[in-house]
Amino acid sequence: MSLYGAMFSGVSGLNAQSQALGIISDNISNMNTVGYKTNKASFSTLVTGQTKNSYAPGGVRSIPLANVAKQGLLQASSNPTDLAITGKGFFTLADSATPTSSATRFYTRACEFTADASGYLRSPSGFFLQGWATDLAGVPTASNPSLLSSLETVRVTSISGSAGATKTLEIGLNLPATKSVGGTETTTIAVFDSLGVEHTASLKWTKTGTNAWTLDITVADASTVDETTVGSNAGYSVAVIFNSDGTPNTFDGASTPPALALGSWNSGAADSIITMDLGTQATADGVTQFSGDYSVAFVNQDGVQFGNFFGVKIDDKGIVTARFDNGETRRIYKIPVATFPNPNGLDTKTGTVYAESDTSGNFFLRNAREGIAGRIISSTLEASTSDIAGEFTNLIITQRAYAASTRIITTADEMLDELIRIKR
Repeated sequence: MSLYGAMFSGVSGLNAQSQALGIISDNISNMNTVGYKTNKASFSTLVTGQTKNSYAPGGVRSIPLANVAKQGLLQASSNPTDLAITGKGFFTLADSATPTSSATRFYTRACEFTADASGYLRSPSGFFLQGWATDLAGVPTASNPSLLSSLETVRVTSISGSAGATKTLEIGLNLPATKSVGGTETTTIAVFDSLGVEHTASLKWTKTGTNAWTLDITVADASTVDETTVGSNAGYSVAVIFNSDGTPNTFDGASTPPALALGSWNSGAADSIITMDLGTQATADGVTQFSGDYSVAFVNQDGVQFGNFFGVKIDDKGIVTARFDNGETRRIYKIPVATFPNPNGLDTKTGTVYAESDTSGNFFLRNAREGIAGRIISSTLEASTSDIAGEFTNLIITQRAYAASTRIITTADEMLDELIRIKR
């Protein structure tokens, strides 16, 4: 019985080493596969019934163990939608651009995403990146972001162009202290309406007394020009009083100037209320009155003309921001990081993706850099965790172990042959 048992033990060794060879072969062949996680063969004994005075050989079996939680090296990429996670977690994927709420989601760290013809970010294996739609502040709009049903496929190139009205006008300039009463200084600046149309605002400064000036603003393309509220067409005229040290004191008797209200644009745009920032009281950070010439230091306004979609950028918190060629940006998605109690228990699927299993535990969607979730890095890819030197070493060991198992079978066969020859 023990001879046959030895032969079966040798056969089990051949099976176990063959499976180990398959695992090593996959590890070597995927050494350049982005996000690939190596497996290793774990061997355990197969024991049959034994007594104190006898032994029945059982053999060996090989069990594949996944190293899904192992971090691969991060490598720079020129594609801004190539993503990697430094730390724990996975990106969430779907096998359809418009998955149903009950559809299976998949998880990966192989994130070579490019936009398809419809603008959806898609991996080379055909899976679609999932994220939360956000408001302009980057806050997810879903009522319960922890649910998979709150996710949707990240879509980028279909973003329409955008324009922005001027809402704030910041001015820094110096009015000459030696100017005679009644003297004027003028400048023109650009402002934009809600349709992105550029208009010219004319600023006229008139010295009305010692340390006293009046600012009048006109905009030819607006039918009404007012202070604070649109409608009366009373004009915009603000008295600016300076301190003896050249810094502003009051604006129409207040600490800040009134807003510039513009209505009935000839372009058909919505009315505009522009906050005026002429500097801080008693501080030389805006409009000043010193000796010297009239000079404009800066004019900052936040309006932009119409711009076309230019590209996206993704920050380390997973915020996807659309960029336009007019310089405007718009937050459109936030990419979550999915974590598991036991990531090594995930089920492996084709395309370097994984699925939730009973062994892995339930997923948890987190913000990047929140709790145990790692940090997202754009223009970066995670390399395969295959170590070619280690795999070739294991390959040699496996080959020798396989040869040794064949020797067991050969030896047992020779012993059986000797036993048969006894009868002869």
